[in-house]
Amino acid sequence: MAADDVVKGLLIGGLLGAAAGMLYAPKSGKETREDIRHSAEELLDKAKSRYEDAYRTLEKMAVEEKESYLGKKDRLKKAFDAGVEAFRAEQTAAR
Repeated sequence: MAADDVVKGLLIGGLLGAAAGMLYAPKSGKETREDIRHSAEELLDKAKSRYEDAYRTLEKMAVEEKESYLGKKDRLKKAFDAGVEAFRAEQTAAR
């Protein structure tokens, strides 16, 4: 969720900054439209890059968490199996 907020903030801030800059710049309408298009393309590229970075980070974290979960699950199963085996051995010895 934090990555979404960063991307939204970048988009909104970039658009507001670009719009304010365009309004106060003494250029023709055609030049201003070209500047707006160029700024929007740069902003979109930055947003895509940030999104991809955040996605890769989250994907890496998901893989690490899955590996950690599987490792803990395996250790728990081994401990449970050892407990069952010890219980059976104790029951057999008691007879």
